[in-house]
Amino acid sequence: MTRTLSSSPAPAVLSPLTRTRTLGVLAVVLLGQFMAVLDASIVNVAIPSIRTSLGATGSALQLIVSGYVIAYAVLLVTGARLGDRFGQRTMFLAGLIWFTIASLACGLAWNAVVLIVFRFLQGIGAAAMVPQVMTLIQRTFTGPARARALSAYAAVISGGVVAGQIVGGLIVTGDVGGTGWRGVFLVNVPIGLVLLAAAPGVLPATVRTRRRLDLPGLAALTAAVLLLVLPLVLGHEQHWPLWTWLALAGSALAFAGFVLVERGVHRRGGEPLFADAVLRAPGLLATAANLLVVMCTFGGWMFVISLYLQGALHYSALHAGLVGAPMGTVFAIASMTWSRVPARLHPAMIVSGLLLGAATMVILGVRLGDRHGMGVPELVVYAAMGLGFAVSFSPLTTRALSKVPAAAASDASGILVTCVQLGIVIGVASFGSVFLSLAGTTAAAATHAIGVTATAIGVTVLAAAALAVRAVR
Repeated sequence: MTRTLSSSPAPAVLSPLTRTRTLGVLAVVLLGQFMAVLDASIVNVAIPSIRTSLGATGSALQLIVSGYVIAYAVLLVTGARLGDRFGQRTMFLAGLIWFTIASLACGLAWNAVVLIVFRFLQGIGAAAMVPQVMTLIQRTFTGPARARALSAYAAVISGGVVAGQIVGGLIVTGDVGGTGWRGVFLVNVPIGLVLLAAAPGVLPATVRTRRRLDLPGLAALTAAVLLLVLPLVLGHEQHWPLWTWLALAGSALAFAGFVLVERGVHRRGGEPLFADAVLRAPGLLATAANLLVVMCTFGGWMFVISLYLQGALHYSALHAGLVGAPMGTVFAIASMTWSRVPARLHPAMIVSGLLLGAATMVILGVRLGDRHGMGVPELVVYAAMGLGFAVSFSPLTTRALSKVPAAAASDASGILVTCVQLGIVIGVASFGSVFLSLAGTTAAAATHAIGVTATAIGVTVLAAAALAVRAVR
């Protein structure tokens, strides 16, 4: 069994009042997390309406979808550091206010360029708010209660992705109040206002630390991530011009430069974004790499299956979203209950879950490639896929964070969540490009494309299982 390291002893049994308050903290931060995850996926079903309404080009649509996640991923680590410097409650509220205002602005955008800018601003708000969620969970809960809270966190992430597809379809199809696609952004405003009313009286004040910002590290990391993400997002749309390949090559050099910058900051006695104490935590780097690969496959699949269902099979946006409900439901339930499995079995459970995810991905690809729709057999396989991802993602995160000292909680949170977000972007760009390059304009070509893409994703999940063997040692 892993032992939780903490700077203070575990508290005594909580009184009913204290227990109620901690549950209130969990409800507030998880609703904020849900809103941020929802916004990363809800826009996908609205893209055709946005194209028609704003006359957006293909590249503009790519940036509308990905701009949020790019800003979110790049600034997450800095958001976690600012939480330590100004307090997690303060940064959660500041990010929530920014996010809510930016959501309103997106809903009122009058052209594609303005919408792209506001989507980036949304990502900045999410980057200020979201890192505080995991840190507040770690500092509010201990022992089994922390494991249960982190399981709820994982369930919210899965639920947000699936709910984004369904809620987006409902909003666009229902044309609530005549808002059309604008409703997918405006829905955040009432949720944000409710949270702003509740959070100040519920979230605990945390001890502030006089931590310095690593601006050279931030600049180097920003350059490296943008050089990696932008060509992956825009390359297929622009038929992979020379600049995309130069940018990808430059990203490798930029990441190497980031490592050198961080070492220099450490030698000078500064506070690098990725502190040595955190990176030396047992299993953290291996887990971060594993989560990146896992979310690369998950994010890529969610993107291509939506394209396939709405394109080749002519499902409505709502119908396509509902197809993911069994998988999302099983993921959520398994994420909430996996901790009941004896701890000695967790390493085997993680690896077995990824093997199940790989097998179900390939089986589903074969079924779809043989021109089967999403009938009952396919939905059962899809649900099994959710089980596989759930019993790997949640335990991996919990095992890694259980070995991190409480004082380093925010840095560890920033590293792991950054890897999760980058994984989604890379998965959408890479597996999306595979699918789109093969799909062509006919249903037969799209059917072939989904089979090939699903097989490629399944092989990548196998690679994640190999990484997991190292991460769970």
